[in-house]
Amino acid sequence: MRFPIRKQWECFQAVRSNPDQLDLLRDGVRRYLQLPADQTVLILHAKVAQKSYGSEKRFFCPPPCVYLTGPGWKLKQEQMKARDLGEAGFRVCGYMGLDSMGSSHMETQKLNFEEQPDSKEFSCAKALYISDTEKRKHFRLVLKLFFSNGQEIGTFHSKLIKVISKPSQKKQSLKNTDLCISSGSKVSLFNRLRSQTVSTRYLSVEGGTFIASARQWAAFTLHLADEHCIRGEFPLREGYIRYGSSILLPGFVMRESSPLPLSCSYSQRDLLPPSRSRLIIRKVTKQYAMLDVDEPISQLHKCAFQFQGSNRMYLCLSTEKVIQFQASPCPKEANRELLNDGSCWTIIGTETVEYTFSDRLACIQDPVSPVPLITMLELTGGGDVAMLEVQGEYFHANLKVWFGDVEAETMYRTPKSLVCVVPDVSAFGSDWRWLRYPITVPLSLIRNDGLIYSSSFTFTYTPEQSFLPALQVLPELTQDSDSLLNSIHQEFTRTNFHLFMQS
Repeated sequence: MRFPIRKQWECFQAVRSNPDQLDLLRDGVRRYLQLPADQTVLILHAKVAQKSYGSEKRFFCPPPCVYLTGPGWKLKQEQMKARDLGEAGFRVCGYMGLDSMGSSHMETQKLNFEEQPDSKEFSCAKALYISDTEKRKHFRLVLKLFFSNGQEIGTFHSKLIKVISKPSQKKQSLKNTDLCISSGSKVSLFNRLRSQTVSTRYLSVEGGTFIASARQWAAFTLHLADEHCIRGEFPLREGYIRYGSSILLPGFVMRESSPLPLSCSYSQRDLLPPSRSRLIIRKVTKQYAMLDVDEPISQLHKCAFQFQGSNRMYLCLSTEKVIQFQASPCPKEANRELLNDGSCWTIIGTETVEYTFSDRLACIQDPVSPVPLITMLELTGGGDVAMLEVQGEYFHANLKVWFGDVEAETMYRTPKSLVCVVPDVSAFGSDWRWLRYPITVPLSLIRNDGLIYSSSFTFTYTPEQSFLPALQVLPELTQDSDSLLNSIHQEFTRTNFHLFMQS
Protein backbone atom coordinates (compact mmCIF):
# COMPACT_ATOMS: atom_id res chain seq x y z
CA MET A 1 0.00 0.00 0.00
CA ARG A 2 1.27 3.48 -0.90
CA PHE A 3 0.99 6.37 1.56
CA PRO A 4 1.15 10.15 0.94
CA ILE A 5 4.67 11.24 1.89
CA ARG A 6 3.50 14.27 3.90
CA LYS A 7 1.11 12.15 5.96
CA GLN A 8 3.81 9.53 6.55
CA TRP A 9 6.30 12.14 7.70
CA GLU A 10 3.82 13.64 10.17
CA CYS A 11 3.26 10.18 11.67
CA PHE A 12 6.94 10.01 12.59
CA GLN A 13 7.00 13.18 14.70
CA ALA A 14 7.47 11.43 18.03
CA VAL A 15 9.73 11.84 21.03
CA ARG A 16 13.30 10.95 20.05
CA SER A 17 15.86 9.20 22.18
CA ASN A 18 18.27 11.18 24.28
CA PRO A 19 21.21 12.14 21.94
CA ASP A 20 23.81 10.80 24.38
CA GLN A 21 21.94 7.52 24.73
CA LEU A 22 21.57 7.28 20.97
CA ASP A 23 25.31 7.82 20.44
CA LEU A 24 26.07 5.14 23.04
CA LEU A 25 23.66 2.75 21.36
CA ARG A 26 25.14 3.47 17.93
CA ASP A 27 28.65 2.71 19.21
CA GLY A 28 27.36 -0.57 20.56
CA VAL A 29 25.72 -1.43 17.24
CA ARG A 30 29.01 -0.71 15.44
CA ARG A 31 30.82 -3.14 17.74
CA TYR A 32 28.10 -5.72 17.18
CA LEU A 33 28.36 -5.39 13.38
CA GLN A 34 32.13 -5.86 13.56
CA LEU A 35 31.81 -8.96 15.73
CA PRO A 36 28.25 -10.34 15.76
CA ALA A 37 27.35 -12.50 18.72
CA ASP A 38 23.95 -13.82 17.71
CA GLN A 39 21.84 -16.45 19.40
CA THR A 40 19.74 -18.45 16.95
CA VAL A 41 16.84 -20.79 17.63
CA LEU A 42 16.16 -23.08 14.66
CA ILE A 43 12.98 -25.19 14.60
CA LEU A 44 12.59 -27.98 12.02
CA HIS A 45 9.27 -29.78 11.64
CA ALA A 46 7.08 -31.60 9.12
CA LYS A 47 4.42 -29.78 7.08
CA VAL A 48 1.73 -32.32 7.95
CA ALA A 49 0.85 -34.39 11.02
CA GLN A 50 -1.21 -37.55 11.07
CA LYS A 51 -4.06 -37.53 13.59
CA SER A 52 -4.23 -40.22 16.29
CA TYR A 53 -7.49 -42.08 16.91
CA GLY A 54 -8.74 -43.66 20.12
CA SER A 55 -5.99 -44.66 22.50
CA GLU A 56 -3.25 -44.86 19.86
CA LYS A 57 -0.54 -42.23 19.70
CA ARG A 58 0.84 -41.51 16.24
CA PHE A 59 3.92 -39.53 17.16
CA PHE A 60 4.96 -36.83 14.72
CA CYS A 61 7.35 -38.26 12.17
CA PRO A 62 9.95 -36.90 11.72
CA PRO A 63 10.03 -35.53 15.28
CA PRO A 64 10.22 -31.72 15.62
CA CYS A 65 13.84 -30.70 16.20
CA VAL A 66 15.41 -27.64 17.83
CA TYR A 67 18.96 -26.39 17.23
CA LEU A 68 20.62 -23.62 19.23
CA THR A 69 23.39 -22.04 17.17
CA GLY A 70 25.59 -18.95 17.22
CA PRO A 71 28.39 -17.67 19.48
CA GLY A 72 25.94 -15.65 21.58
CA TRP A 73 24.90 -18.69 23.60
CA LYS A 74 28.47 -19.24 24.85
CA LEU A 75 28.86 -15.53 25.70
CA LYS A 76 25.57 -15.58 27.61
CA GLN A 77 26.69 -18.59 29.60
CA GLU A 78 29.99 -16.88 30.42
CA GLN A 79 28.09 -13.83 31.67
CA MET A 80 25.99 -16.03 33.93
CA LYS A 81 29.11 -17.81 35.17
CA ALA A 82 30.58 -14.44 36.10
CA ARG A 83 27.55 -13.82 38.31
CA ASP A 84 28.40 -17.00 40.25
CA LEU A 85 25.30 -18.87 39.21
CA GLY A 86 27.19 -22.14 39.05
CA GLU A 87 27.28 -24.76 36.34
CA ALA A 88 23.61 -25.65 36.78
CA GLY A 89 22.38 -22.07 36.43
CA PHE A 90 23.04 -21.41 32.76
CA ARG A 91 22.00 -24.64 31.05
CA VAL A 92 19.27 -24.14 28.45
CA CYS A 93 16.05 -26.04 29.13
CA GLY A 94 12.85 -26.16 27.15
CA TYR A 95 9.36 -27.51 26.64
CA MET A 96 7.56 -28.07 23.36
CA GLY A 97 3.86 -28.67 22.77
CA LEU A 98 0.93 -27.75 20.57
CA ASP A 99 -0.58 -24.29 20.72
CA SER A 100 -3.53 -24.22 23.12
CA MET A 101 -6.12 -22.88 20.66
CA GLY A 102 -9.24 -25.04 20.92
CA SER A 103 -8.06 -26.87 24.02
CA SER A 104 -7.71 -25.86 27.65
CA HIS A 105 -4.75 -28.14 28.20
CA MET A 106 -2.11 -29.49 25.86
CA GLU A 107 0.58 -31.98 26.75
CA THR A 108 4.13 -30.73 26.48
CA GLN A 109 7.41 -32.56 26.22
CA LYS A 110 10.58 -31.58 28.04
CA LEU A 111 13.61 -31.01 25.83
CA ASN A 112 17.10 -32.02 26.92
CA PHE A 113 19.73 -30.27 24.83
CA GLU A 114 22.91 -32.06 23.83
CA GLU A 115 26.02 -30.39 22.47
CA GLN A 116 26.96 -31.55 18.98
CA PRO A 117 30.50 -31.84 17.57
CA ASP A 118 29.92 -28.58 15.63
CA SER A 119 29.08 -26.77 18.94
CA LYS A 120 25.36 -26.64 18.17
CA GLU A 121 22.89 -27.60 20.89
CA PHE A 122 20.30 -30.15 19.71
CA SER A 123 17.09 -31.63 21.04
CA CYS A 124 13.98 -33.26 19.57
CA ALA A 125 10.42 -33.90 20.75
CA LYS A 126 9.82 -37.56 19.94
CA ALA A 127 6.53 -38.03 21.84
CA LEU A 128 4.26 -35.30 20.44
CA TYR A 129 0.97 -36.22 18.77
CA ILE A 130 -2.46 -34.76 18.00
CA SER A 131 -5.53 -36.67 19.15
CA ASP A 132 -8.89 -37.14 17.45
CA THR A 133 -10.49 -34.77 19.97
CA GLU A 134 -8.81 -31.94 18.11
CA LYS A 135 -11.05 -30.58 15.36
CA ARG A 136 -8.53 -28.13 13.95
CA LYS A 137 -7.19 -28.51 10.43
CA HIS A 138 -4.00 -26.59 11.25
CA PHE A 139 -1.93 -25.92 14.38
CA ARG A 140 1.46 -24.60 15.46
CA LEU A 141 4.10 -25.96 17.77
CA VAL A 142 5.06 -23.80 20.74
CA LEU A 143 8.61 -23.85 22.11
CA LYS A 144 9.38 -22.31 25.51
CA LEU A 145 13.05 -21.85 26.41
CA PHE A 146 14.58 -20.80 29.73
CA PHE A 147 17.81 -21.14 31.66
CA SER A 148 18.01 -23.69 34.43
CA ASN A 149 18.12 -20.89 37.01
CA GLY A 150 14.54 -20.03 36.00
CA GLN A 151 15.28 -17.01 33.78
CA GLU A 152 12.96 -17.11 30.78
CA ILE A 153 14.53 -16.86 27.32
CA GLY A 154 11.38 -16.65 25.24
CA THR A 155 8.52 -18.37 23.43
CA PHE A 156 8.88 -19.41 19.78
CA HIS A 157 6.35 -20.76 17.30
CA SER A 158 6.63 -23.13 14.37
CA LYS A 159 4.98 -22.56 11.02
CA LEU A 160 1.47 -23.91 10.42
CA ILE A 161 1.15 -27.70 10.32
CA LYS A 162 -1.70 -29.34 8.40
CA VAL A 163 -3.61 -32.15 10.11
CA ILE A 164 -4.36 -35.19 7.94
CA SER A 165 -6.21 -38.40 8.73
CA LYS A 166 -3.89 -40.73 6.81
CA PRO A 167 -1.76 -40.66 3.67
CA SER A 168 -3.91 -40.34 0.56
CA GLN A 169 -4.21 -43.59 -1.39
CA LYS A 170 -5.98 -41.99 -4.34
CA LYS A 171 -4.25 -40.89 -7.51
CA GLN A 172 -3.09 -37.36 -6.78
CA SER A 173 -3.97 -34.34 -8.87
CA LEU A 174 -2.57 -30.83 -8.83
CA LYS A 175 -5.93 -29.53 -7.59
CA ASN A 176 -4.85 -30.46 -4.05
CA THR A 177 -1.52 -28.65 -4.16
CA ASP A 178 -1.12 -28.32 -0.38
CA LEU A 179 -0.34 -32.04 -0.22
CA CYS A 180 1.86 -32.11 -3.35
CA ILE A 181 5.64 -31.57 -3.25
CA SER A 182 7.11 -28.86 -5.47
CA SER A 183 10.59 -28.48 -6.89
CA GLY A 184 12.83 -26.47 -4.55
CA SER A 185 10.91 -27.45 -1.41
CA LYS A 186 12.49 -29.24 1.54
CA VAL A 187 11.66 -32.84 2.43
CA SER A 188 12.60 -35.47 4.97
CA LEU A 189 13.05 -39.14 4.10
CA PHE A 190 12.70 -41.98 6.56
CA ASN A 191 12.74 -45.76 6.39
CA ARG A 192 10.76 -48.12 8.60
CA LEU A 193 11.66 -51.82 8.42
CA ARG A 194 8.63 -54.14 8.53
CA SER A 195 6.45 -51.12 9.42
CA GLN A 196 7.84 -51.12 12.97
CA THR A 197 8.00 -47.67 14.60
CA VAL A 198 11.07 -48.55 16.66
CA SER A 199 13.02 -49.30 13.48
CA THR A 200 12.50 -45.83 11.98
CA ARG A 201 15.68 -44.34 10.54
CA TYR A 202 15.98 -40.88 9.00
CA LEU A 203 18.22 -39.98 6.09
CA SER A 204 20.81 -37.49 7.29
CA VAL A 205 24.30 -36.23 6.47
CA GLU A 206 27.46 -36.54 8.52
CA GLY A 207 30.99 -35.73 7.41
CA GLY A 208 29.91 -35.30 3.80
CA THR A 209 28.26 -38.73 3.66
CA PHE A 210 24.67 -39.97 3.76
CA ILE A 211 23.88 -41.75 7.02
CA ALA A 212 20.77 -43.11 8.75
CA SER A 213 19.90 -41.79 12.21
CA ALA A 214 17.27 -42.75 14.76
CA ARG A 215 16.99 -39.17 16.11
CA GLN A 216 18.41 -36.51 13.79
CA TRP A 217 17.10 -35.87 10.32
CA ALA A 218 18.09 -33.60 7.47
CA ALA A 219 15.88 -31.26 5.47
CA PHE A 220 16.87 -31.97 1.86
CA THR A 221 16.03 -29.54 -0.90
CA LEU A 222 14.45 -31.54 -3.70
CA HIS A 223 14.97 -30.18 -7.23
CA LEU A 224 13.54 -31.20 -10.59
CA ALA A 225 16.43 -31.67 -13.04
CA ASP A 226 16.31 -30.82 -16.72
CA GLU A 227 16.24 -34.20 -18.43
CA HIS A 228 17.57 -32.82 -21.72
CA CYS A 229 20.81 -31.29 -20.41
CA ILE A 230 24.16 -32.88 -21.14
CA ARG A 231 25.96 -34.99 -18.55
CA GLY A 232 27.72 -32.94 -15.87
CA GLU A 233 25.28 -30.01 -16.07
CA PHE A 234 22.52 -29.54 -13.52
CA PRO A 235 19.96 -26.94 -14.65
CA LEU A 236 16.86 -26.96 -12.44
CA ARG A 237 13.17 -26.74 -13.31
CA GLU A 238 10.13 -25.41 -11.51
CA GLY A 239 6.90 -27.32 -10.99
CA TYR A 240 5.49 -30.14 -8.90
CA ILE A 241 7.44 -33.37 -8.65
CA ARG A 242 5.91 -36.46 -10.26
CA TYR A 243 6.92 -40.09 -10.11
CA GLY A 244 9.35 -40.87 -12.91
CA SER A 245 10.90 -37.40 -12.64
CA SER A 246 14.64 -36.86 -12.70
CA ILE A 247 15.62 -35.09 -9.46
CA LEU A 248 18.63 -33.80 -7.56
CA LEU A 249 19.03 -34.43 -3.84
CA PRO A 250 21.82 -32.14 -2.58
CA GLY A 251 22.40 -32.28 1.17
CA PHE A 252 21.40 -29.24 3.23
CA VAL A 253 21.23 -29.87 6.95
CA MET A 254 20.88 -26.20 7.96
CA ARG A 255 19.71 -23.08 6.17
CA GLU A 256 23.05 -21.35 6.67
CA SER A 257 25.16 -24.32 5.56
CA SER A 258 26.60 -24.42 2.06
CA PRO A 259 26.12 -27.34 -0.35
CA LEU A 260 28.25 -30.31 0.48
CA PRO A 261 31.31 -30.83 -1.76
CA LEU A 262 30.75 -32.49 -5.10
CA SER A 263 33.72 -34.81 -4.61
CA CYS A 264 35.38 -36.08 -1.46
CA SER A 265 37.46 -39.01 -0.36
CA TYR A 266 35.63 -41.76 1.53
CA SER A 267 36.98 -44.43 3.77
CA GLN A 268 34.31 -46.95 2.77
CA ARG A 269 33.35 -47.40 -0.84
CA ASP A 270 29.80 -48.48 -0.08
CA LEU A 271 28.93 -45.21 1.71
CA LEU A 272 27.21 -42.71 -0.56
CA PRO A 273 28.15 -39.04 -0.74
CA PRO A 274 25.19 -36.62 -1.09
CA SER A 275 26.47 -35.57 -4.50
CA ARG A 276 24.53 -34.03 -7.35
CA SER A 277 23.97 -37.41 -9.00
CA ARG A 278 20.59 -37.54 -10.67
CA LEU A 279 17.96 -39.82 -9.22
CA ILE A 280 14.63 -41.01 -10.62
CA ILE A 281 11.90 -41.06 -8.01
CA ARG A 282 9.61 -44.11 -8.23
CA LYS A 283 6.31 -44.95 -6.57
CA VAL A 284 6.41 -47.98 -4.26
CA THR A 285 3.47 -50.39 -4.05
CA LYS A 286 3.83 -53.53 -1.92
CA GLN A 287 7.62 -53.38 -2.13
CA TYR A 288 7.61 -52.96 -5.91
CA ALA A 289 9.00 -49.91 -7.71
CA MET A 290 6.42 -48.85 -10.31
CA LEU A 291 8.19 -47.76 -13.49
CA ASP A 292 5.15 -46.47 -15.41
CA VAL A 293 3.54 -44.15 -12.79
CA ASP A 294 3.79 -40.40 -13.38
CA GLU A 295 1.26 -38.93 -10.94
CA PRO A 296 2.22 -36.09 -8.53
CA ILE A 297 3.91 -37.14 -5.27
CA SER A 298 1.91 -36.61 -2.08
CA GLN A 299 2.81 -36.30 1.59
CA LEU A 300 3.77 -39.50 3.41
CA HIS A 301 3.89 -41.54 0.19
CA LYS A 302 6.21 -44.53 -0.14
CA CYS A 303 8.85 -43.98 -2.80
CA ALA A 304 12.23 -45.22 -4.03
CA PHE A 305 15.20 -43.43 -5.57
CA GLN A 306 16.81 -45.05 -8.60
CA PHE A 307 20.21 -43.82 -9.77
CA GLN A 308 19.67 -42.52 -13.27
CA GLY A 309 21.53 -44.49 -15.92
CA SER A 310 22.33 -47.34 -13.52
CA ASN A 311 21.37 -51.01 -13.79
CA ARG A 312 18.37 -50.94 -11.38
CA MET A 313 20.46 -49.44 -8.54
CA TYR A 314 18.50 -47.78 -5.70
CA LEU A 315 19.26 -45.71 -2.60
CA CYS A 316 19.10 -48.20 0.28
CA LEU A 317 19.36 -48.32 4.07
CA SER A 318 21.59 -51.05 5.51
CA THR A 319 21.69 -50.92 9.34
CA GLU A 320 23.14 -47.43 9.95
CA LYS A 321 24.68 -47.07 6.48
CA VAL A 322 23.23 -45.88 3.20
CA ILE A 323 24.31 -47.96 0.23
CA GLN A 324 23.23 -48.88 -3.30
CA PHE A 325 20.89 -51.83 -3.79
CA GLN A 326 20.20 -53.62 -7.07
CA ALA A 327 16.49 -54.37 -7.57
CA SER A 328 15.29 -57.59 -9.17
CA PRO A 329 13.29 -57.45 -12.41
CA CYS A 330 9.81 -58.94 -12.54
CA PRO A 331 9.61 -61.49 -15.39
CA LYS A 332 5.83 -61.24 -15.69
CA GLU A 333 5.53 -57.45 -15.24
CA ALA A 334 8.15 -55.37 -17.00
CA ASN A 335 6.84 -52.18 -15.37
CA ARG A 336 7.84 -53.35 -11.88
CA GLU A 337 11.08 -54.00 -10.00
CA LEU A 338 11.29 -55.84 -6.68
CA LEU A 339 12.92 -53.89 -3.84
CA ASN A 340 14.02 -54.78 -0.33
CA ASP A 341 12.71 -53.01 2.79
CA GLY A 342 15.75 -50.75 2.98
CA SER A 343 15.03 -49.25 -0.46
CA CYS A 344 11.51 -48.08 0.43
CA TRP A 345 11.41 -44.55 1.82
CA THR A 346 8.59 -42.37 3.13
CA ILE A 347 8.68 -38.76 1.92
CA ILE A 348 7.26 -35.76 3.77
CA GLY A 349 7.59 -32.01 3.28
CA THR A 350 9.32 -30.01 6.02
CA GLU A 351 9.47 -26.43 7.26
CA THR A 352 12.22 -24.44 8.94
CA VAL A 353 11.76 -21.31 11.03
CA GLU A 354 14.73 -19.38 12.41
CA TYR A 355 14.76 -16.80 15.22
CA THR A 356 17.93 -14.73 15.71
CA PHE A 357 18.67 -12.18 18.44
CA SER A 358 21.55 -10.69 20.42
CA ASP A 359 21.56 -9.11 23.88
CA ARG A 360 25.20 -8.03 23.61
CA LEU A 361 24.34 -4.33 24.09
CA ALA A 362 22.62 -4.83 27.42
CA CYS A 363 21.99 -7.43 30.08
CA ILE A 364 18.42 -8.28 29.06
CA GLN A 365 16.22 -9.72 31.79
CA ASP A 366 12.94 -9.70 29.85
CA PRO A 367 12.11 -12.52 27.40
CA VAL A 368 13.41 -11.98 23.89
CA SER A 369 10.05 -12.92 22.38
CA PRO A 370 8.21 -12.07 20.30
CA VAL A 371 11.16 -12.31 17.90
CA PRO A 372 10.23 -10.43 14.69
CA LEU A 373 10.67 -12.13 11.33
CA ILE A 374 11.20 -10.05 8.17
CA THR A 375 9.80 -11.61 4.99
CA MET A 376 9.73 -8.76 2.45
CA LEU A 377 10.72 -5.11 1.87
CA GLU A 378 8.87 -2.57 -0.27
CA LEU A 379 10.29 0.84 -1.19
CA THR A 380 7.85 3.73 -1.69
CA GLY A 381 8.12 7.47 -2.24
CA GLY A 382 11.16 9.34 -3.51
CA GLY A 383 12.81 12.76 -3.57
CA ASP A 384 14.10 13.83 -0.18
CA VAL A 385 11.94 11.28 1.65
CA ALA A 386 12.03 7.63 0.62
CA MET A 387 9.96 5.22 2.70
CA LEU A 388 10.59 1.55 3.32
CA GLU A 389 7.81 -0.80 4.38
CA VAL A 390 9.11 -3.83 6.29
CA GLN A 391 6.74 -6.79 6.12
CA GLY A 392 6.82 -9.91 8.25
CA GLU A 393 5.51 -11.28 11.55
CA TYR A 394 5.60 -10.59 15.28
CA PHE A 395 6.25 -6.82 14.99
CA HIS A 396 5.44 -4.47 17.89
CA ALA A 397 5.65 -0.79 18.77
CA ASN A 398 8.99 -1.07 20.64
CA LEU A 399 11.00 -1.81 17.48
CA LYS A 400 13.19 0.51 15.41
CA VAL A 401 14.56 -0.25 11.96
CA TRP A 402 18.35 0.20 11.65
CA PHE A 403 20.34 0.57 8.43
CA GLY A 404 23.76 -0.64 9.52
CA ASP A 405 24.62 1.58 12.52
CA VAL A 406 22.03 4.26 11.64
CA GLU A 407 18.61 4.31 13.29
CA ALA A 408 15.67 5.12 11.02
CA GLU A 409 12.47 6.96 11.93
CA THR A 410 10.08 4.04 12.41
CA MET A 411 6.31 3.80 12.61
CA TYR A 412 4.52 0.68 13.83
CA ARG A 413 1.48 -0.14 11.68
CA THR A 414 0.42 -3.74 12.41
CA PRO A 415 2.02 -6.94 13.77
CA LYS A 416 2.93 -7.63 10.13
CA SER A 417 4.15 -4.19 9.02
CA LEU A 418 6.60 -1.44 9.98
CA VAL A 419 7.24 1.72 7.94
CA CYS A 420 10.45 3.76 8.19
CA VAL A 421 12.19 6.72 6.54
CA VAL A 422 15.26 5.67 4.56
CA PRO A 423 18.24 7.49 6.18
CA ASP A 424 20.24 9.98 4.12
CA VAL A 425 23.41 8.35 2.79
CA SER A 426 25.40 11.11 4.55
CA ALA A 427 24.47 9.45 7.86
CA PHE A 428 27.09 6.79 7.12
CA GLY A 429 30.02 9.24 7.18
CA SER A 430 31.37 12.48 5.76
CA ASP A 431 32.95 10.70 2.78
CA TRP A 432 29.53 10.26 1.19
CA ARG A 433 30.18 13.35 -0.98
CA TRP A 434 32.90 11.52 -2.88
CA LEU A 435 31.05 8.22 -3.11
CA ARG A 436 31.46 6.50 -6.50
CA TYR A 437 30.47 2.96 -5.58
CA PRO A 438 27.35 1.40 -4.04
CA ILE A 439 27.09 1.21 -0.25
CA THR A 440 25.41 -1.93 1.13
CA VAL A 441 24.32 -2.00 4.77
CA PRO A 442 22.65 -4.77 6.78
CA LEU A 443 19.06 -4.28 7.88
CA SER A 444 18.12 -5.11 11.48
CA LEU A 445 15.49 -4.38 14.11
CA ILE A 446 16.42 -3.19 17.61
CA ARG A 447 14.11 -3.22 20.63
CA ASN A 448 13.97 -0.15 22.85
CA ASP A 449 16.01 -1.97 25.55
CA GLY A 450 18.91 -2.66 23.13
CA LEU A 451 18.00 -6.20 22.07
CA ILE A 452 19.13 -6.72 18.44
CA TYR A 453 17.22 -8.78 15.91
CA SER A 454 19.41 -9.24 12.82
CA SER A 455 18.01 -10.27 9.44
CA SER A 456 19.19 -11.71 6.13
CA PHE A 457 18.17 -8.50 4.29
CA THR A 458 20.50 -5.73 3.14
CA PHE A 459 19.90 -2.26 1.69
CA THR A 460 22.09 -0.75 -1.03
CA TYR A 461 22.57 2.91 -1.94
CA THR A 462 23.60 3.14 -5.60
CA PRO A 463 24.98 6.38 -7.15
CA GLU A 464 23.46 7.52 -10.45
CA GLN A 465 25.82 6.64 -13.30
CA SER A 466 25.28 10.01 -15.01
CA PHE A 467 26.80 11.78 -12.01
CA LEU A 468 29.98 9.73 -11.73
CA PRO A 469 32.04 12.02 -14.04
CA ALA A 470 30.98 15.05 -12.02
CA LEU A 471 32.09 13.34 -8.82
CA GLN A 472 35.66 13.17 -10.12
CA VAL A 473 36.00 16.99 -10.27
CA LEU A 474 34.21 17.81 -7.05
CA PRO A 475 37.41 18.58 -5.05
CA GLU A 476 38.26 21.41 -7.48
CA LEU A 477 34.88 23.15 -7.23
CA THR A 478 34.74 26.42 -5.32
CA GLN A 479 31.43 27.93 -6.48
CA ASP A 480 27.97 26.38 -6.57
CA SER A 481 29.41 23.17 -5.10
CA ASP A 482 26.66 22.94 -2.50
CA SER A 483 23.93 23.09 -5.12
CA LEU A 484 25.64 20.39 -7.15
CA LEU A 485 26.07 18.20 -4.08
CA ASN A 486 22.42 18.69 -3.20
CA SER A 487 21.40 17.56 -6.67
CA ILE A 488 23.64 14.50 -6.35
CA HIS A 489 22.10 13.76 -2.96
CA GLN A 490 18.62 13.92 -4.51
CA GLU A 491 19.74 11.43 -7.14
CA PHE A 492 20.85 9.14 -4.33
CA THR A 493 17.58 9.42 -2.46
CA ARG A 494 15.13 9.44 -5.35
CA THR A 495 14.89 5.85 -6.50
CA ASN A 496 18.43 4.51 -6.46
CA PHE A 497 18.03 1.91 -3.75
CA HIS A 498 18.24 -1.84 -4.04
CA LEU A 499 16.83 -4.33 -1.57
CA PHE A 500 18.54 -7.68 -1.19
CA MET A 501 18.04 -10.81 0.85
CA GLN A 502 21.18 -12.88 1.25
CA SER A 503 20.58 -16.54 0.50
